[in-house]
Amino acid sequence: MQESTEALRRLTRRSAVFDLETLFRLLGTRSRMTVFRRLRQLGYHSSYTHAGRYYTLCDIPRFDEHGLWFHREIGFSRAGTLKRTVALLVEQAPDGRTHEELAQLLRVRVHNTLLDLLRQGLIGRERLQSVFLYVSADRATAAAQVAARKELVSALAEMLRVATDEEVVEVLVEALRAAPEIPAPVVVAERLVARGVRLEPHHVEQVYEAHGLLPGKKTARPSSRRSRR
Repeated sequence: MQESTEALRRLTRRSAVFDLETLFRLLGTRSRMTVFRRLRQLGYHSSYTHAGRYYTLCDIPRFDEHGLWFHREIGFSRAGTLKRTVALLVEQAPDGRTHEELAQLLRVRVHNTLLDLLRQGLIGRERLQSVFLYVSADRATAAAQVAARKELVSALAEMLRVATDEEVVEVLVEALRAAPEIPAPVVVAERLVARGVRLEPHHVEQVYEAHGLLPGKKTARPSSRRSRR
């Protein structure tokens, strides 16, 4: 038994991840029971990718903030299986998760996994415009996740939108009104909000760039001459 344990330790120094065939050869057995008894003694994780056919010892992975660790294209999760991992990621997300977000995070397709979790009542689903948002099975938590996602979508839409012609005029008037120097975008944005024109500093920056205005630059004023008699 001690020899088997040492052999496994030597293996992990050569390779962080291994499959069952490698363990059969290493331990000189074709018994799955024997192999997994040795693995349990040291503690191990099964991959959630590749149908769980890869293994690593517990002290090898350095899991990220999502509880995930990748060795090349092989993924491991602190939660264990793909189904438990998806359920946990959905439950813990403040604003829920879309299929695309989960697939990108986990590096595998999770459509069937999500359907299984839905059928079992382990997660919920809400449609937001043309996208399904996967949320907690708990109604109160799900409602908070949907509200947070709607707020995020609204904030992103506001960030990406372009100032209207009327808003551009408001920015230029406010900027030139502050002569002799053009104020910083954040200052103009604050003054406009106080007047009921809701713009973000980056909107003001876009107007500045389009009209060649630089914060701190002196504004030109028409010179006045006294008439000679």
